[in-house]
Amino acid sequence: MTAVDSPDETRQTRAELAVWFGGASTGCWLVCPFWILVVFVALPLALVGLVRAGIEYRASKTGATSRRRAVVGGALSLLGATAAIAYITFLATHPNLPVQGLGPN
Repeated sequence: MTAVDSPDETRQTRAELAVWFGGASTGCWLVCPFWILVVFVALPLALVGLVRAGIEYRASKTGATSRRRAVVGGALSLLGATAAIAYITFLATHPNLPVQGLGPN
């Protein structure tokens, strides 16, 4: 008999997290780039995805994870972080821009 949740399955499931975090941060832009979504969802997801991609890339040297998946997760996370930072910078440099009804009266 083998256990349903063997250590190899758990390791492989955890190894795919960079792609999920990167995809979620990039997916926020496909849904709608609301400023609240960017600040509290997209940017943190992208930063966690970048950290996770670095961990997974180092683990790929021992053969524990897929190097390609770590690179894809890192690329998606970098794209999400870059877009979030660019959007936040754009909003900060254009204070008179009405963003979701929060502009000047």
